[in-house]
Amino acid sequence: METTADRNITTVLQLSAFTQYFFPFGNFIFPAILWSLKKDQSKFVDFNGRQAINFQLSVLLYTLFLGLVAVPVIIYAVLNGIEMNFVTPAKWDFNIQNMAGIVATTGILGLTFLGLKVTEFFLIIYASVKNSNGENFKYPLTINFIK
Repeated sequence: METTADRNITTVLQLSAFTQYFFPFGNFIFPAILWSLKKDQSKFVDFNGRQAINFQLSVLLYTLFLGLVAVPVIIYAVLNGIEMNFVTPAKWDFNIQNMAGIVATTGILGLTFLGLKVTEFFLIIYASVKNSNGENFKYPLTINFIK
């Protein structure tokens, strides 16, 4: 049975990931501070703090991957419509086929990013509810950076 203080700390630790919307990298800094202050005093706080930090690092990695996929594809789609002739000035061949690639890629990756952020939001809420009830929570699809 976990103490009320431990449950409250882990709940706040989970919810502190929402500071990313107010402070840059707040979703890493605040959970890491809370976890490092209390990890030696409670195994419950240690386990759930590691889970929260690992989840935030995993979401960052997934977001960076989406960006690394999106940028070259969009650059290719844009440059595909420009005539690369150094004798005459370049002109933009504006047609719907060039724009369709950009719109489709941006739309798919944008929806994937939106899905990732919505999933992150609900998983943080779910983890905080589980922690407030004294239950451990293991985030799905999380890479264990901190073991």
